[in-house]
Amino acid sequence: MVVSEQNLVSERSLDRDCTTLSRHVLEQLKSFGADAQDLSAIMNRIALAAKLITRRLSRAGLMEGVLGFTGETNVQGESVKKMDIFANDVFISVFKQSGLVCRLASEEMEKPYYIPENCPIGRYTLLYDPIDGSSNVDINLSVGSIFAIRQQQGEDLDGEAKDLFQNGHQQIAAGYVLYGASTVLVYSIGTGVHAFTLDPSLGEFVLSHENLQIPKHGATYSVNEGNYWQWSEPLREYIKYVHRNDGYTARYGGALVGDFHRILFQGGVFLYPGTTKNPQGKLRLLYETAPLAYLMTQAGGKASTGIEPIMDIVPTALHQRTPLVIGSMEDVELVESFIKKEEVKKVKEVEEVKKVKKKDKGKK
Repeated sequence: MVVSEQNLVSERSLDRDCTTLSRHVLEQLKSFGADAQDLSAIMNRIALAAKLITRRLSRAGLMEGVLGFTGETNVQGESVKKMDIFANDVFISVFKQSGLVCRLASEEMEKPYYIPENCPIGRYTLLYDPIDGSSNVDINLSVGSIFAIRQQQGEDLDGEAKDLFQNGHQQIAAGYVLYGASTVLVYSIGTGVHAFTLDPSLGEFVLSHENLQIPKHGATYSVNEGNYWQWSEPLREYIKYVHRNDGYTARYGGALVGDFHRILFQGGVFLYPGTTKNPQGKLRLLYETAPLAYLMTQAGGKASTGIEPIMDIVPTALHQRTPLVIGSMEDVELVESFIKKEEVKKVKEVEEVKKVKKKDKGKK
């Protein structure tokens, strides 16, 4: 009996070692058809990019020209780190000869990058943030990459990629890579959320967590409280609420992927609200908030601006920004309740003003 149990454990362990990312995609799609093969191959290329970035990050402190700023700014006016450029180039390089992806769109590039030789065959677009939280690179803290896959619609003859200006429901896959103590790739193709850990001895991403479900409520709230006085009153009221009530813990690492990963696994809420300086926040819809919203809804959580679902927003620009409230269902709804309370209050105030004006008019 002991031997058979050991054999069973060994078989389960071996099966897990054999469940690579590309195999898992095909199993989730329950198909070996052309579309399934394409999506599996695209995910395999993303995994290759993640391995190359992992190798670079692991040697960053030992190599020249890896850390620090380039002295340039990106399309959003942000200072560019050397790792931003390297990671962006990696994604382009691994897809150039793939025949899979026609366009790549990144927050580091003003316009989409077209691969003409792929366009007759590859009908997909990869949208990505090559290095999220790049300010953490120089101090050896966790960073990540975020990605989404969309299918090209139409010919895009003018090169404007306007078919990308659709809501998050049009994503056919999304995920992120967390570069930390281990490298973890989390993805969804609409059949749940699954996590893979890079096994250096195999050189493969191996299934480590399947069908992740976020708790309905979590103790963690994650937000940069340094912006407290730049937020709207409802957000400040929410923070006062968690300060006054037991059971809440603040955790904020300065990299969206790392903070999101914690929330996904343990529950809670991550907030990146707008400020007086940046009313729409700083996160990009197509590269950051929509892909993570796709994952969160697949895991049973919720993602919104505080007012409307992230997945429902139709962008009007490639680099459009949105505020973000994302995490456990109950925690996101609690944040939203503070915002809605303020909205109701404003509506009542407007109605009162109208009544007074009407009354004054009647007297005249």
